[in-house]
Amino acid sequence: MAVAWNDSKTHSDRERWICIYPLYINSKKTRAEGRKLPKSKCVENPTHQEMRDVLIAAGLKVGVENKLHPRERSKELLYRGRIRVQLKNDDGTPVSPNFPTRDSLLNYLGTTIPNLKVRQGKQTSSEQSSQQSSTSSKKGKGKGRR
Repeated sequence: MAVAWNDSKTHSDRERWICIYPLYINSKKTRAEGRKLPKSKCVENPTHQEMRDVLIAAGLKVGVENKLHPRERSKELLYRGRIRVQLKNDDGTPVSPNFPTRDSLLNYLGTTIPNLKVRQGKQTSSEQSSQQSSTSSKKGKGKGRR
């Protein structure tokens, strides 16, 4: 159930941190399905662990929650996860001058996640498997003579 607005909460309280779902930067999703950025700035199937690692490396305070976006159709664990990030200090100034808004943070995630070592390892293995499947000839067992 939604909690009513409370003036006593400050920007440093976890409830005031912004929420980011992996769906927001997933290039496989449409805008209607919840994607927030243009496809050129998005990543293919990002996970909340990758997002968490990038944001912690950027020096931000991050929290992970086991939540699922309402527009996410798949209930698999791969798509679960919500990241909470503190963007502002108690006085309203940005925690990091590099990330004054949610959009600047999403753009950073979209450009940084493809450069992760985990991602680069996955790309090379998927490229190798696609090359092997294209070079191998299909040997079918058709109906033999009767």
